[in-house]
Amino acid sequence: MFYSFVRVVARVILFLVNGNAHYLNKKKLPTGNYILVGPHRTWFDMIYFALGAAPKKFSFMAKKELFKNPILRFILVHANAFPVDRKTPGPSAIKIPVRWLRKRDLSLIMFPSGTRHSQKLKGGVILIAKLAKVPIVPAVYQGPLTFKQLFTRKKVIINYGDPIVVDSKAKLDDQFEQKIITKMNQAFQQLDQQINPDFVYHDPKETEKN
Repeated sequence: MFYSFVRVVARVILFLVNGNAHYLNKKKLPTGNYILVGPHRTWFDMIYFALGAAPKKFSFMAKKELFKNPILRFILVHANAFPVDRKTPGPSAIKIPVRWLRKRDLSLIMFPSGTRHSQKLKGGVILIAKLAKVPIVPAVYQGPLTFKQLFTRKKVIINYGDPIVVDSKAKLDDQFEQKIITKMNQAFQQLDQQINPDFVYHDPKETEKN
């Protein structure tokens, strides 16, 4: 119930601030649970990912420091977020999402790079998908990269791709992991090109340095 309330509030706020969001290929989203992945380009791209995929509900990974504030902790917990220690993730970073994907009507949003300032994909999402026996669905965000830029009402576009099936019986070795990572990277590139063939992502943090 709380998740649905937060989703409505987020939708209203983003509409008032920007009001120019477009979602492509929503029909490709599975009816069952899945892991929605994309290159992490702004702190609010996951909000757009989730809004576009509604009515499906999602869980999220959030850095453990955010849970120290009791008010923020209440919001995060009731919005289906769970804490992760980025420096030493531990078994819970895998066990919790796998259990939720298997036992709850709740999908997962993950960024395989783990941070907005790196585009190198990691293999955690592959292990979770394999153990939970759910597909990986690629998505990309193109649009303003800061909240301030949203007020310019520049177009926001989310493009969803075809599900990537992870064989639950396959041996999870480096070769298999690299195969899935390659598929995700190729999917991201194709989805970006479908929106804008000339698209190039520029990290705002690096742009500020220059």
